[in-house]
Formats: sequence, C-alpha cells, structure tokens
Amino acid sequence: MSRILDRIDRPRDLHGLDDDELAHVAEEIRAHIIDTVGEIGGHFGANLGTCELAVALHSLLDSPRDKIVWDVGHQAYPHKVLTGRRDQLPTIRQYEGLAPFCAIHESEHDIMGAGHASTSIGYSVGLKEAMRLRGEPDAGKVVAVIGDGAMTGGVAFEAIHQAGGLGTPIVVVLNDNGMSIAPNVGALSRYFNRVRLNPKLWHAREGVEDRLTELPGGIGAAFEKLGPQLKESIKAFWAPGLFWEELDWAYVGVVNGHDVHALRTALRQAMAADRPVVVHIATVKGKGFAPAEEGDLEGMEKWHAAKPKSIAHGAPVVSAKKPAATAAPPQYTQVFGEAMVAEVRRDRRVVGITAAMNSGTGLNLLQKAEPAHYFDVGIAEQQAVLFASGLALEGAKPVCAIYSTFLQRAFDQIVHDVCLQKLNVVFAMDRAGLVGDDGPTHHGAFDIAYLRPLPNIVLMAPRDEAMLPHMLRTALVYDDGPIALRYPRGEGVGVPLPAASEVAPIKIGRGEVLREGEKVALLGYGTGVHKALEAADLLAEHGLEVTVADARFAKPIDAALVGRLAAEHDLLVTVEEGVLGGGFGTAVWETLEAGDAAAVAGDHALARIMRVGLPDRYVTHGKPALLHAEVGYTGKAIAQRIEAAVGRRSLAGA
Repeated sequence: MSRILDRIDRPRDLHGLDDDELAHVAEEIRAHIIDTVGEIGGHFGANLGTCELAVALHSLLDSPRDKIVWDVGHQAYPHKVLTGRRDQLPTIRQYEGLAPFCAIHESEHDIMGAGHASTSIGYSVGLKEAMRLRGEPDAGKVVAVIGDGAMTGGVAFEAIHQAGGLGTPIVVVLNDNGMSIAPNVGALSRYFNRVRLNPKLWHAREGVEDRLTELPGGIGAAFEKLGPQLKESIKAFWAPGLFWEELDWAYVGVVNGHDVHALRTALRQAMAADRPVVVHIATVKGKGFAPAEEGDLEGMEKWHAAKPKSIAHGAPVVSAKKPAATAAPPQYTQVFGEAMVAEVRRDRRVVGITAAMNSGTGLNLLQKAEPAHYFDVGIAEQQAVLFASGLALEGAKPVCAIYSTFLQRAFDQIVHDVCLQKLNVVFAMDRAGLVGDDGPTHHGAFDIAYLRPLPNIVLMAPRDEAMLPHMLRTALVYDDGPIALRYPRGEGVGVPLPAASEVAPIKIGRGEVLREGEKVALLGYGTGVHKALEAADLLAEHGLEVTVADARFAKPIDAALVGRLAAEHDLLVTVEEGVLGGGFGTAVWETLEAGDAAAVAGDHALARIMRVGLPDRYVTHGKPALLHAEVGYTGKAIAQRIEAAVGRRSLAGA
C-alpha cells in the first residue's frame, strides 16, 4: 500500500485530507524519520514528538504566506518533510546536504535560519508587527513553536511581555515534553509539569465556579455577588494559564499534542482570535520509538539525537564494544568533566554551572559525584554568568561550562558583570572551532575575537587533552580576574593523561617551543598546535625543518617568545581554529608592533607574518575533516601555503 506521504510535495497537499488521513501522514513521517535518522544520525527525539503538530499546522495554514517559526529547528524535521524535502531527508546534516536546522536559503517555508533557543516568539512579534506597519495586518498568520525547555530562556519572556503589551495577534504553540536536551530544571519547569500532568485543571476550575454559586442557604448568592474578584481568586488557584492571562495572552490547553483532531480544533480557535494566544500542548519526546518513549527521562535524553547506523528496522542496533587495545582517545568533554570532579574535591569552593547542557559539557559527571557543587540554570546563559558573578563575590570559584557559540548570548554579562569587576569566574568553552554536522549556528568560531578585547580577562587553550587538566587548575588557582579556556568537540589527539598528582598550574602568559627549526616558525593556539605539527612533518619531508611553538595563551601573549620567533625566522605563521579578524593571529601582529616583542624582533616584523584560521564567512555543516579541508585548516594546506611563501621569498635551503 502506497504512503499518503508520498503524495505530499508541498504543505497545500494536506489541505484536502480529513483528520484520520492527516493522522496517518503523521505516523508515516514518524516512521520515515526513524528509518532515515537512525541510519544517518541527527536530531531524533524532539522530531518524533512534533509529527502531528507539523501536520496539523500545515493542514490549516497556507505556508509561506502564513508563517511558522520553529524555535531552534531541531524539532522541524517533520516540517522539512512536508515542505518539499521529504526525499532529501537522508542528506540532512551531511556535507552539502540539508541544513540541520531551518535555513532561509534552503526553503521559502523556513522563515528564519537561526539555531539558538528561545528566539521564535521574538521573531514572530516582529513579523506580525511588520505586516501591520505596512498596512497589511491580514497578510498572513504567524505561529511560533517553542519547547518548554526553550521557555526557560529570558529572551522568550521579553517577547511575551512585548506581544502582550502590543496585543500582537500571534499564536505560540508551547510544545511541552518536560525536556530540552537534558531534563528541564527550575520553577518554570515544575509549573509546566504540574499543568501537563493535570490536564483536567482547566475544566475543574470552571466547574468549581458554577458549583460555588449554587450552594444553598444564601451562601451561593454571596459568592455570586463577589463576582469577578471571586472568579479571579479561584482562577489563581486552579487555572494553568493564569501566568499567560496576566500578561494579556489568551491561553488554550492542555491539548494532546499527538491527537490531530484536538490540535486542529485548538489551533483554529487560536488563529481566529485577534490577540496573542498560547496553545499549550503535551507531547512525548521520542514518540513512537520505544527506547525513548518508554525509557523515562533517561531514555528521552539518550535519544535526543541518534548516532549514524544506531537504528535498524525500528529498533536500536546493539554494537560490540571495541577491544581495549583499539580504544579511541578520550573526548575533551569527558576529560573536562573528570577534571572538574577532581578540582571540586581538591577545593570545596569550586562549583560547576551549566545552561541546560549537563552531559554536553561533561558536568553530568560532577552532578553525579558532587551534586551540591553542580548547578543547572536552564537555557539561560545570561543568568549562568550573573549567578557565577554572585558566587565569585562571596569567594566561590565558579566554572561556567558553556559551548563557545552559546556563550555569545551572555556577552554583556561577561563585559559588565565579570570583567569590569575583575571577578574570579572561569569560562570553560566546549565545542570551540568547527563542530561539524550542527553547522554555522553551533560552530565556535568567534570566542577568541569577542573575548580578546575585554580588559582583565585571560584567554588560553590546550593543545591536547593532557594539557586541559593543567589549564583548568591554572584557572582555578588564579585570583586576579576571569579566565576563559577553549577546547574542541570530539576526541583528543591520543596523548597520555596526567595522573591527579601530576596536575599543576602553568605560568600565565608563557608559551612553549615544541620543535626547533629555521627559516619558518609556526605558532599554534589550541588545535592549531596539532595542525602546525602536521605541517612541520610534511615540510620536513621536503627538506625544510621548521620551528613549532605552542602559544598556550591568546591573552596575555608571550611577547618575548613572539619577538624571538619573529627575529630568528624569515616567516612567522600563526595557526588558530577561529576567525582571523580580531583573533589570535591579530594579537600576535599587534604584539609585534609595540613593547618587548618589537624590541626583540626589530623592524619589518609585520611583513613576515602569515595567519591561518577560519574565513570571514559562516562555514557550512559537515564532518569536521571536510570543513577543515574546505577552509584550508589542515596540515597539508598549511604546508602548501608555507612552501609557496618560501618560494616567493626565495628562502635559501627551502
């Protein structure tokens, strides 16, 4: 029997189907996602939870005239399937394939292409107010789909506040599954859980109002005379939507997010209202896939994303463990998590802070080992940094473990609340550099450039997994302001880790020469050191022995080392996995203009610098090796550039 889904090439193809047929389409999408993502890998659980929602929305709306704004986008695979990309789904997150999140260049049905949480309501207010501004208030419906995890982000509440004040007629679908990536935390999460687990509250409140006014002996009449005051008091006790109603939003819910008929009924009502409306739906993250759906919170967290070839015939693939002899190097995230546990046990002032990414940052290890020293603030990076600032003011040693790309969201707090006050806050930036399949929304390309201009901050990066514990120790024993350390996603380079007794701080602002040569010096930062060593090996095969050094610090720069390298070599090459504009190479360039480095290097030092890093553009998604090759961030590409420069400058002996 052919699938109805095979006849759906655009959203309008859903408009003639009845509720039963639409429910079948939703199930077919779910099966398509399980089969496809289970083979190629990608965001999984959240997408299985939005199949009915995507079908219901597109069956009622005329996209792209009507606009659906998917928060984050990792829940938008069903939307992609329904908007002409069904047969391309096997390419999602693959190099030159479908984008992992919504992308405005990919489809007219993708209204925005950002991939950080909590932004959809703000976009939607702007979209609808722009329609009103140009005198076309009926130019189209606007619906924002946001998860309960994203609702812990403060920017969502700023948009709710504005929309309520303006009376902007948008619909917000609150997709409530009790999860973001990890289980949600905080008072708002508990509120949503109470509502989600008690869907009869809304109807029960209405019944109580009626029964109180019917009490005998004049009591009911007395209640009736109290009128609105009584009703508001009862509503405050019973109504799950009171929070929204107090901000001038209409509330509809709680609706079963896997019932197409109920969804369409609620959405029709919401879209007919000429005011802000929230439709609160309850869904299951991982719906239709037993290990996620029946695995409670642990199962839903595990299956937030699926690894390639992790599912076959609708069931998880059980793979044999690799023998110990072929075990891969540890992940940087794992090394950091274990180092954090050790640091807390060394110094009880140390605490770890995450913004809803406990396993993603490795702090799940701290959460389990030392729960009193672990804090999750939800998807609220600004609050993470402010919270750390308060801790530091009272003498604690807070470590904010936040992805490089997400720390951007707290830039003002870093500038104003940490650096200005010179507080002892540590920023541990995971996923620095090109992260791979998640693409430009998640690449950690800018942290060197956006942190380096700030006074009072120290920036450092380990060249390998063994250096990471030493740098964390350095940051935590430092008492003269904030320190940020960056490290990449994925496996280390395969060097032995230091024993706990061997971990020691390193001298701030001091680099290290790893290999002595002549004519050319490569100065790497973070992963750039390994790339420099690879280039050096290739150059040696062509008879050019070069110097390789590890800067270790982007601020303060080791001026004496930089000056010596510039003075003793004809070409100084900086290597970094960050944007060149304002980055590490620029810092070296600036260092050679003034102070001790200039005195050591002498004149004309600036003409002998070659900078290797990421280009001035957003890099696409794909496996890191492919992306590194595309942007020239490989040992081979660096060696070729050096050979070309050597040839042009006629360096003897090259």
